[in-house]
Amino acid sequence: MQTYSNFSLQSLNTFHIKARAVHYIRFTREKEIIEFLQKDLIGQRPSLVIGRGSNLLFVGDFDGFVLHPMLSGIHVVKKDRHTVQIRAMAGENWDDVVAFTVANGWGGIENLSLIPGSVGASVVQNIGAYGVEVKNVVHSVEVIAVKDGEPTVFFSDECGFGYRTSNFKRALTGQFLITAVTFTLRRRPQFVLDYSGIKSVVAAMGDVSLETIRNAIIHIRKNKLPDPNQIGNAGSFFKNPIVDSTTLQGLLRLFPGLPHYSQKNRRYKLAAGWMIEYCGFKGKRIGRVAVHEHQALVLVNLGSATGLEILELSEQIEKAVNDTFGIKLEREVQVVQESNGNLYTEICSSNA
Repeated sequence: MQTYSNFSLQSLNTFHIKARAVHYIRFTREKEIIEFLQKDLIGQRPSLVIGRGSNLLFVGDFDGFVLHPMLSGIHVVKKDRHTVQIRAMAGENWDDVVAFTVANGWGGIENLSLIPGSVGASVVQNIGAYGVEVKNVVHSVEVIAVKDGEPTVFFSDECGFGYRTSNFKRALTGQFLITAVTFTLRRRPQFVLDYSGIKSVVAAMGDVSLETIRNAIIHIRKNKLPDPNQIGNAGSFFKNPIVDSTTLQGLLRLFPGLPHYSQKNRRYKLAAGWMIEYCGFKGKRIGRVAVHEHQALVLVNLGSATGLEILELSEQIEKAVNDTFGIKLEREVQVVQESNGNLYTEICSSNA
């Protein structure tokens, strides 16, 4: 365990926003986390759990404890004829886990290739892309209670998974620190190629396999999304709204070109990027921030922007979309305000 005071968080968020934490604590073992939390050193002060910062927007310094579990390791729990269970520690890079499963011929998360962030973050956000969500392969989530350091396990049906969300992002926000996730994967993969554009890219790369699907997804994402190592961003800033059939039909009468995708219970997902582009924001620059020229869902830091500047741009977009379409956009990115109480923020960006 390593502890720091007045610690810079700029390298720990992919927007590269300058912010500082009054206290920053890095853990490399579960035992360290338990012992620290059992001492109740946090008390009533704000706490923030971070992973790789791939879905954070700091709007000020953090006047509390930033807890950073950097737990690593992947191993097989059990196998049978049809499935394999692997346990991945929360601090593992998500895409490294995808690469590991593909290399071993285990299917289920290959469509989630190249999503930035950590394993722990993947279940908080219920990351999803190209027709697949991580909830479909989660067996269980190991956590430690922030209030007393008590370990416990949540099974998949106890996690409250929804579209880009979970109980760890809602009812249980700030209460638990994720240490490991167990995934159930298929030894005989079932390929998901229904999402627009995947089939043609896969076909150009060869026969359908876990490897060609992973390579196709990586190719698509690299051509569609900016690299956060090159330009500060957190992937998709907004969720794609989901509406009922009545709302959809009303919108289609006014905007017949609006892309939409059928969901369960006669509900429909709308393309937020299309609506943002329709409102004239795609490629728009305002001072030190901008909307990406190739993907209107992505807001970027052009070099030295503050979190407040990015937040203000997002609010302009929200207002324009609401005024034009009557749809209120919801952020995927977690905004971390100064002294805003206990937060659990270890969330990956995703681009469906």
